[in-house]
Amino acid sequence: MLALAVTAYLYPRLEAERFGAGRLTKIRAQAVSGPSCAAVADRLNVPGRLQDQAPEEMAGSVAGMLQTERVLSSVVEAVIGACYLNSGYERTARAVVDAFQPEIERALEHPVDFKSALQEHLARQGDVVDYAVTEEVGPPHDRTFEVVASVHSTPVGRGHGRSKKQAEQEAARDALAQLSE
Repeated sequence: MLALAVTAYLYPRLEAERFGAGRLTKIRAQAVSGPSCAAVADRLNVPGRLQDQAPEEMAGSVAGMLQTERVLSSVVEAVIGACYLNSGYERTARAVVDAFQPEIERALEHPVDFKSALQEHLARQGDVVDYAVTEEVGPPHDRTFEVVASVHSTPVGRGHGRSKKQAEQEAARDALAQLSE
């Protein structure tokens, strides 16, 4: 429902038929990403509201979980699903677009996809990038990943993140910086 509502909103704005579905896909993916969902959850005070409703004996563990991007993203998507079931597509889609408006505008103004940029850069030279998780630290609800981007088994970038995708983006950003020096 989240991706559909944002896609339906973006499609006419981006003239997807003229500029290609790839651009729409990248911008939509950024607008509805884990970090975007977490930002919306924080803006709507979802963690505070859930913390207030948590049983007293679980307050500490609930507070810890509500600090993770993955949990906040899942909660936002669950709330959107519940709204859809209760209020239908049109009303929910309008609310989703309103809630995600800052993230949509940020994605339109500053599209961030370092992995695609790196892949395109390397493709011009006939090279391919591989990503490998080299380290996972922390408990499952609060894990940090380290990823290395390599070309022909030679490391060209390193990144850290709260998700594998985020760490891969950071590794690609680092690789682009290294390759452009």
